[in-house]
Amino acid sequence: MKIKSTFSQSLISWYKKNARSLPWRKTKDPYKIWISEVMLQQTTVNAVIPYYERWVREFPSIADVSQAPLQKILKLWQGLGYYQRAKNIHKSAKIVCDGYAGQLPEEAESLRRLPGFGPYTTGAVLSIAFNKRYPIIDANVRRVIMRVLAIKGCADTTQDKRILEFLHQTMPHRDIGIFNQGLMELGALICRNRQPLCLLCPVKQNCAAYRKGVQEIIPTPKKRNIQDIAAAIGILERNGHYFIQKRPSHGLLADLWEFPGGKLGEGETALQAIRREIKEELGCELEKAEHIMNLRHFYTSFRVHLYVFRCKLKSYPSGDQTHQWVTLKELSNYPMPSGNAKLVARLESENSVERIGLSPGGISKSCR
Repeated sequence: MKIKSTFSQSLISWYKKNARSLPWRKTKDPYKIWISEVMLQQTTVNAVIPYYERWVREFPSIADVSQAPLQKILKLWQGLGYYQRAKNIHKSAKIVCDGYAGQLPEEAESLRRLPGFGPYTTGAVLSIAFNKRYPIIDANVRRVIMRVLAIKGCADTTQDKRILEFLHQTMPHRDIGIFNQGLMELGALICRNRQPLCLLCPVKQNCAAYRKGVQEIIPTPKKRNIQDIAAAIGILERNGHYFIQKRPSHGLLADLWEFPGGKLGEGETALQAIRREIKEELGCELEKAEHIMNLRHFYTSFRVHLYVFRCKLKSYPSGDQTHQWVTLKELSNYPMPSGNAKLVARLESENSVERIGLSPGGISKSCR
């Protein structure tokens, strides 16, 4: 127990001196801490900062989130990915306003019933916002404790039982939030995935992997299989309006808007694919298609190659709740997958060039 007491004391002391100045660390508002912790899942700190700052400006309270339309929520989230996180925030905000007077509950059982409140988010809010003695495990914490205990294997949930046992025994009875944030900060700054800075580590005297000299091989690196996906996108324009459609409310990228198109079939060219997709999705015949650019976008486990065509149809679809004709300016109000958002940015750039009387012919047809 003495070693574990030394571990928590050393970690807390280090964090108080070395913690980064981040906007969500300047508040004790449980709502803002909740938003930051959800945003930080699967996303880097530097990427989250501008999203967090925009979010709390637009939605200063849980009530503001609950009253906002889902489309606005998703638009503000655009680019962070894993859009179900934003939808769960929206659902939870409504429940909190209806059942808890707009204040996040302080009880674990109540929090766990809210959409999106798994063990990590529940523990983070309870410990950081309410200073309650709940452990948290994220990728950084898992890596730190696996090295401290010299646990071999991949850093996945199969290790969490041993990690939780250690944390329950090690967590102090005061400064709980600082302890948990210190673990995450240590993993981000010192106990890094590659090239850990062990000589600067405040808990190296407690680290079995450091003593054994195996910190570089714990945890075992995971093999990532990146899948390549090719898709064709059609730009339909009439009288200064562009045609977009809404994705289904379930599945990948649910409720986002996009230009018509889809994946290339086996042995299919991009032109053949856009002709087929236009027919299948819109019931329309393609008259002419001009290839105008290629786009590439990376997701967590796949890489998308987009072939973009400006299309002319024999007849055009009408609009409804899930199909809209909108101006280029109005496109910015619609939440879109990142690849489609890149395309909108290119169209805006091309339009700006045309407005000042320059030829857009010099614009590259490839964008990464």
